[in-house]
Amino acid sequence: MVDRLGIAVVGFGWMGRVHTQAYARLPHHFPQLPLRPELVTVADEVPGRAEQAADQYGFASATRDWREVAADPRVRAVSITAPNFLHREIGVAMAEAGKHIWIEKPVGLTAEDAGAVADAVAKAGVQGTVGFNYRNAPAVQAARELIAAGEIGTVTHIRIRLFSDYAAHPEGALTWRYELERGGSGVLGDLASHGVDLARHLLGEIESLTADTAIFVPERARPSGATAGHTRATGGELGPVENDDYVNCLLRFSSGARGVLEACRVSVGEQNNYGFEIHGTTGAVFWDYRRMGELGVSRGTAYQDQPVSTLYVGPGAGEFGAFQPGSANTMGYDDLKVIEAYGFLRSIAEGTPYGATLQDAVASAAALDAMTRSAERRTWVDLASAQA
Repeated sequence: MVDRLGIAVVGFGWMGRVHTQAYARLPHHFPQLPLRPELVTVADEVPGRAEQAADQYGFASATRDWREVAADPRVRAVSITAPNFLHREIGVAMAEAGKHIWIEKPVGLTAEDAGAVADAVAKAGVQGTVGFNYRNAPAVQAARELIAAGEIGTVTHIRIRLFSDYAAHPEGALTWRYELERGGSGVLGDLASHGVDLARHLLGEIESLTADTAIFVPERARPSGATAGHTRATGGELGPVENDDYVNCLLRFSSGARGVLEACRVSVGEQNNYGFEIHGTTGAVFWDYRRMGELGVSRGTAYQDQPVSTLYVGPGAGEFGAFQPGSANTMGYDDLKVIEAYGFLRSIAEGTPYGATLQDAVASAAALDAMTRSAERRTWVDLASAQA
């Protein structure tokens, strides 16, 4: 018997749409789920946006006040896709109201914010899933299994890159993303948080780090109205960009492995150039998000001049089989969010976490806080002391 699960979405920019579409696709890809999402209500403070979303996607109701969602008995699970500075308040309130939450990273502005949401979820006994979607790529799951099986020997080092041009245009509007009080740490929270999650997911805990950060576009024009995504603005009053465009970070893992994590939001010529290179004592593995279904693998006993082969992941990797019947059929970004939604509802159904949790968000946020501290002090920061 399939149980109906009342769903709400709070914040209906691009990510709110992605979550909503993921819920709609769940019965198609994961018919075995004992829960069937039912779109109950959508909340967004921008006039008319929630009503438009309700009309387009079939929510039963719409509101401008997220507090009405917390009080709605029809709602059992909530997607929190509002701006970063609202994550803590909304996340804690929804958990305290007994709602399961699927919340986008970085879960607030600091590790303290993420910890507050994690504590509220634990105290309420509800499930919490976090939007670290890149770990859901079947090729990433295949890489994790290869590493765990010792196929590349003992991991020695990893390089993670997250380069994008979404903020490269000087006419990009000065939205909440560029403000410390509302956007937090800039590219650290937006992109490097994904890099930290991938690093931990693949190699384990980070012991210490040192980082360098920079702002390359120091001023932007204030927008004249409501914005969504990466809006441009011209002629408006100029204001300062308060958080970082760029971060470069050296990592030391508890395993003894070393790493480099580099992220930039103003990289001209780069469109979602995300990926990693992982080297071990007998091999290596490579992944490029833009070729999501491919994994470069080098393994053997040659050590020198050892070739790299291309592995096209198929139904045996991660949740690939829920989307495509055979290897080398492509998947996309939205598919990763469907997998995330599946983990969220499965967590609710079984009472056991699947996918990235609030504890993963706390660990990622602690690393971001340590990066900020390191850049300010120009020194290495121990993660244990950063979380103390």
